[in-house]
Amino acid sequence: MVPSFDYVMEHNGISPRDAQQITALTDDSMVKLFEVTDTLRRHFKGNSINICSIVNAKSGLCPEDCKFCAQSAHYKTEAKSYPLLRTETITEKAVNAVHAGARGFSIVTSGYGIDNKTELDDIADAIKTISEKTPLYRCASLGILSGQELNHLKDAGLTKYHHNLETSRSFFSNICTTHPYDDDVDAVKAAKLAGLNVCSGGVFGIGESWDDRIELAFTLKELDVDSIPINFLNPVKGTPLEGKGILTPTECLRIIALFRMVLPEKDIVICGGREVNLRDMQSMIFYAGANGMMTGGYLTTPGRPSEEDIRMVRDLGLEVSKPIAV
Repeated sequence: MVPSFDYVMEHNGISPRDAQQITALTDDSMVKLFEVTDTLRRHFKGNSINICSIVNAKSGLCPEDCKFCAQSAHYKTEAKSYPLLRTETITEKAVNAVHAGARGFSIVTSGYGIDNKTELDDIADAIKTISEKTPLYRCASLGILSGQELNHLKDAGLTKYHHNLETSRSFFSNICTTHPYDDDVDAVKAAKLAGLNVCSGGVFGIGESWDDRIELAFTLKELDVDSIPINFLNPVKGTPLEGKGILTPTECLRIIALFRMVLPEKDIVICGGREVNLRDMQSMIFYAGANGMMTGGYLTTPGRPSEEDIRMVRDLGLEVSKPIAV
């Protein structure tokens, strides 16, 4: 049985027991499910779709052993390795993101955290320059930072911090063994304590169960994050998950719907792996409850042209959110 819109509103999201029922729905119940998730999206987010973009500002040689990641130093992949990009290069990427229709822009670096104060200062300088030259909101994904480091970036103009939990606490040790789950949880809490908007989600199709997906959704709800990025595994040659099969489009859509119903007021943003896993059903992400997507490519894999994403949004009668300087 699909929980009704009124039920979700009355209870501020579905319960874990309700979530289990969502996972058991047959494919012929998906239309009824989308009627609720699409109504929830429109109620809380209107007709606008947020588009964000990223720059892989420092790539490769990561000491962590996340089994899905092409940038881990533990695996031999074709991912490029390079030090932190110059401020001018990062800023140029941000300007290009504006032209591509993005509302937000994130500086992403590989590694457990920032290596030294010089690197942190260079990133702060890039954030400040982006705030001066574009109307984008500024996001960063720099690993596990201290409160002092986060406040330094906030003073430079950072508005949002991204740090994924990746999966449930129960499944995490199957994916990463080089740091504990609590490090990631504490990173999210630190960003919230610094007064930043927080973006935190995970990657799906890495071997986790539906119970793990539900557990992650309720962990993010407890942490009260602002935005949930949903990634689908795009297996990378050389990683332990290179032979892992991809999810079906309907399973991807069911995952999106689950998160919309658990976290009805939050931003649900579809990111890496959507082209490979959803294929011709990409436009259905909005009916499933998403109100945002990443465009212009990912860390080590290409996306599709931004103009195709913009056209998809507009063909559905939806609007692309305009950048607003913050």
